[in-house]
Amino acid sequence: MHSGGLGPTVGHARVMPKTDPFSGHPTHLEGSVLPGAEGWSAVLDSHRERLRALDQLGEKAAQCGIRADHDRALVLVQEDEVGLLEFTGGDWAALGEAIRAFRRHLPLVAFETFGFDAASDDPFEVDGPRLRRIGGGVEALAFIDGRNSVYKFFLFREGGDVGATFDFQRGEDGLLKATAMPGDYRMLFEKLKLTHQLGIPTEIAGITPEGIVVAKQTFGRMLPEKTDVSGLDPARFVSIPSRFLRADRDHPRLAFLDGVPWLVADTHDRNVVVAEDGSWRVIDLVAAPLPPAWLAQMPLFQDWIERARHDPHAEIFAPTNDDEL
Repeated sequence: MHSGGLGPTVGHARVMPKTDPFSGHPTHLEGSVLPGAEGWSAVLDSHRERLRALDQLGEKAAQCGIRADHDRALVLVQEDEVGLLEFTGGDWAALGEAIRAFRRHLPLVAFETFGFDAASDDPFEVDGPRLRRIGGGVEALAFIDGRNSVYKFFLFREGGDVGATFDFQRGEDGLLKATAMPGDYRMLFEKLKLTHQLGIPTEIAGITPEGIVVAKQTFGRMLPEKTDVSGLDPARFVSIPSRFLRADRDHPRLAFLDGVPWLVADTHDRNVVVAEDGSWRVIDLVAAPLPPAWLAQMPLFQDWIERARHDPHAEIFAPTNDDEL
């Protein structure tokens, strides 16, 4: 089985980033060319810095008494949002700086920049002059430009939800049940980071003032329909024994993101492509970190996760030492 989660590719290094034709900001991705180690690491750093900046922004906003039910208000905040209050110093000055720092990591890009008409009832109904639609689903619509770069537009829902994640509950049978549900912006940023780390190179080009996150990905060829992807990169996407967990999405797998165990699923044949080096790479998935509180109540599952961290082929039960019998 071809690997579905390779990282950087040696031999395709780009020392200097190029300029994205839409956002005008630096980009390490273009067309089907896989970034080298330096470019891949730079994109990963940008994901991490964006998440840190968002957490810092939320912390500074809370210190000023600003709280919101959804993080949509935070990710769309304008640089001049606090206005004259910033000149009072203290917490308000810190909030102003946190806003500017976050905007550096997630620039606002006008929707019309991508060639679409924001005033239209369905702006994505007709291809723009620079982008042609190639796919999409409930979460996002995918387009390709003249350089064969893929741009995904993640649509927000009424109420501020965006993307998808999992909700976890303990079933009456003792299994952990994972149900897909709408997510928030932070979880979307985490998912795009995970996709970059374990699948196709992925960066974030920006967000529109309306709240549409625009992700950019390396182009890959679609797999033939109904291709069997059950054995996709077993070293990175570890099959979870059915005695531990049930999910309402296909191919539930265990993956580790910066050492944290995550449930990833929906890695079906339409969400896997063939990269230019011939490797199979995930382009989309549904994911969420496995909840520590639930795992603490399931010692057998937790023990298996820790063994799978070092051995993707770990058995359900730990091997028994004959001397202990």
